[in-house]
Amino acid sequence: MKAHDPSFQDRVGAAAKARQKALDQLKAKPPVDEVVLAERRAAAVAREAAEAGKRAEKLAAREREKTEKTERAAQAEAAAAPPAGPTDAERKAARDARYAARKGRK
Repeated sequence: MKAHDPSFQDRVGAAAKARQKALDQLKAKPPVDEVVLAERRAAAVAREAAEAGKRAEKLAAREREKTEKTERAAQAEAAAAPPAGPTDAERKAARDARYAARKGRK
């Protein structure tokens, strides 16, 4: 066989050696101390709580901005809207004034 074309047995052997080497490295790894593990978990919980708080603040800020935007739009629309016509009382007063003026001329 050629050097760059290993046989099936060569490949199986190489894979077995690689698996065994990885297993040996994993077994040689020192165990994690329970105190350190508890500290890491507490830090993760605190970090998650802080992130949840930030998300809630961002959501509240977005809602406030949305509300303010709709209020500004409503105010702009109200300012740009043409004034409403005279009320019924104003129309009646104007009609009575015209009637009185007509009566006064006669």
